[in-house]
Amino acid sequence: MKRTLIAAGGFLLAAGLTTPALAGATSSDPAAEALAKDAREVSEVLKFWTASNNAALRQATALTYDYKAGGAAMTGGYTADGKPGLVAPIGGEKKKVAKSYNVNFPKTIGKVFFVNAKGGLNWCSATSIQSQHRNLVATAGNCVYDEAGNGHVMDKWVFVPAFYQGKTPYGIFVGKTAYLHYDYANYEDGDRNYAFVTVYNGLNLGTGKTTQVNKAEFDKFVGDKWVDEKEITKAEYDAGVDKYGKDGPYKSKIVDPKTETVAKPAGVNSDETLKPYLAAEGKDGIKAVTFEVTEGTYTSSKKDYENNSQFASETVPISKEDYERLLKEKASGNFPGKVEEVKDGTNVIGWKKTTYWLLKWVKSSTKTVYYVEQYFIRDGGLVSTGRLGDAVGGQGFAYNQPVAKSPVRVFGYPYAEHPDGNKAYTGITPKTCYGKTSAKNVTWAKYRIEENVALKCAMTPGADGGPWLLKYSNATRLGYVNGVTGGFLDTDSNGRIDHSISAYFDGETNSVYRAAEKNWSGDILPGIKKP
Repeated sequence: MKRTLIAAGGFLLAAGLTTPALAGATSSDPAAEALAKDAREVSEVLKFWTASNNAALRQATALTYDYKAGGAAMTGGYTADGKPGLVAPIGGEKKKVAKSYNVNFPKTIGKVFFVNAKGGLNWCSATSIQSQHRNLVATAGNCVYDEAGNGHVMDKWVFVPAFYQGKTPYGIFVGKTAYLHYDYANYEDGDRNYAFVTVYNGLNLGTGKTTQVNKAEFDKFVGDKWVDEKEITKAEYDAGVDKYGKDGPYKSKIVDPKTETVAKPAGVNSDETLKPYLAAEGKDGIKAVTFEVTEGTYTSSKKDYENNSQFASETVPISKEDYERLLKEKASGNFPGKVEEVKDGTNVIGWKKTTYWLLKWVKSSTKTVYYVEQYFIRDGGLVSTGRLGDAVGGQGFAYNQPVAKSPVRVFGYPYAEHPDGNKAYTGITPKTCYGKTSAKNVTWAKYRIEENVALKCAMTPGADGGPWLLKYSNATRLGYVNGVTGGFLDTDSNGRIDHSISAYFDGETNSVYRAAEKNWSGDILPGIKKP
């Protein structure tokens, strides 16, 4: 067992977390760091990843780092710090035995997505793991803690099991608290490169009931909302404007007609020369149409029939109800004209409106299209998909297991190219490796590694955080997490990755796991209660 020491001058401490791991924490305590603390933060994280049909999830790229540099070696051998231990997986409490020659991928694996200290969108591999409240994810420490970001945990951290091409079949599980080994959180000790993260119940955003609302309700609503345009006839447009103004009767807003404008024809400088262009067919393929403007735009335009020039105005009496309605429309920018009270001295005896028009020049063949805008919101807010372990199950946990004895099955989503430039993986689908771990320790000074274990495997970064499953069953798709991919090696120096490495899971790993697995994430939505 290795214990990391503080170097002279304390320079390793500078890379630690910016907040204390736990109150009164010592080097024997796990480090715990909050990710999303409450419902508001959970909602913000979900909105970030799910906006525009999960655009951010689609845009994220695999976490990569300088894995090409040499310096790794195989030396000595590892000695466990206690008796071996196993925690049964969810659904695997009763052992099942079956033979299978094909690898059935577990539902528990998926990707963790996060925003790094520089604002980049990244992902790693991970798995659901057994816990008291079925709410725990196992992954690599460097997929939670940003070593390049001066000791910050990753932002907007989520786990998406079975993620495939933008789809989230089991929901998105927002991280609540990350549990890491003290030495990794404070000294970036590569022999403790693992993390256990409690997550809230799976959630989807904007999958509730769709409701059509009016403009005022739409503007006030915070959440998933959109505007649809519906084409109407000119008669419907005219009737709607006359009766309702721009705020239509169907929780909609009447939109000004859309046309393709052209330059004013030469020679139009009087009422007589304008008349042919006002006809329905226009003249020479061009016609003049009118559109409403504000009084200021109208009065500042010249009376020379230029495009956007002054053309006409009209003042008519209106009812008190129309006056009050138009005042509201004017305040919201939906009525450009002017409304006034008509007074006899100080007494109000009536009401009037003035409408102002200018000209647009369009092709006679151009169809003037009339619209209403319709406003929709998707209410219901966050929708729960349940606890992680209930949705996809959870792998068991193993520690202090003998090395180079029983084979392990490794899963991950490799993406990056090999050092020779060959890019064999896409990161879209999971891959697997199988074999016995190395009898010797992996040492790598660059990452403060002295006691990692290795497995012959050609997967590349993107597979970081993927589980190493002991006693994996194809029938149940369950096993025991006995490591997580934390790095990659080219042991024969031929320019291709040939081994994956993991921290050895020992009694101290068990302590971090136990600190995490007992914690319930709390209630985010009504109806989600502690089991």
